[in-house]
Amino acid sequence: MHVLVVNDDGIHSPGLTALATAAAKLGEVTVVAPAVEQSGVGLTITYRHPLMYEEVHRRRESRDGQPGERYHYGYAVHGSPADCAKLGVLELGRQLRGTRPDLTLSGINLGANVGHGVLYSGTVAGAIEAAFHGVTSVAVSCVSRDPDDWAPLAEYAVDVAARLYEAGRERPTEGAALWNLNLPAVAPRGLKAVRCSPTRRGDLLERRDSPEGRPYYWTGMDPATAGDPAPDTDAGAVAAGYAALTPLRYDLTEPAGFAALRDLDLPLD
Repeated sequence: MHVLVVNDDGIHSPGLTALATAAAKLGEVTVVAPAVEQSGVGLTITYRHPLMYEEVHRRRESRDGQPGERYHYGYAVHGSPADCAKLGVLELGRQLRGTRPDLTLSGINLGANVGHGVLYSGTVAGAIEAAFHGVTSVAVSCVSRDPDDWAPLAEYAVDVAARLYEAGRERPTEGAALWNLNLPAVAPRGLKAVRCSPTRRGDLLERRDSPEGRPYYWTGMDPATAGDPAPDTDAGAVAAGYAALTPLRYDLTEPAGFAALRDLDLPLD
């Protein structure tokens, strides 16, 4: 199996390293990640200027005081997570491994991607872009930005993703499967299949003034406005210590809207 690993926290994120390391047990791994952090950029793509990238090399752990062997770790892309997924699926994965990726893992994100947050998430966007191109994809996020140990969380995520991939091969559906997996900060109590939370956290806009007297804003979200999430949602499941698995779709059509349109006086053919 050929696994493409992308993220939005950047090429040097510990979550990315852990996920790529764990994915190696499935086969060949290609790492393609943003050169700098790209959190919250959604499905942004590069199309008005060149999409640049460079190889990233690392050294293995030293032995007997000698420098470790230098090896190819991945590609750092000066673009978005969606750019990384596109390059990885269509070009860089094939150049490095000789085949298109079979599975894409996006993460591990430093922080959860639940509810309406999936629409802003660069991590989820990386998975969506790969699914656009026919590759089964799993976005992986952790509620903690600094868990005690990334390795067991990455191993858990890879095991779940591998089973999803095999299930998709046995029972193929129309289009590539797309999943969102959120992990607690410690070993999950279990795995729950849940819906996205419908509760949206409120926006924070804090007005400030620059030293020159120009107004500007710090933006963010207020978690206090979310309330207690329902237990059958992604936010509720991870809050209770479970891993939350949600099937996603990128067709944003609302079927119920067609019935509503019939009641409106619009010149529809």
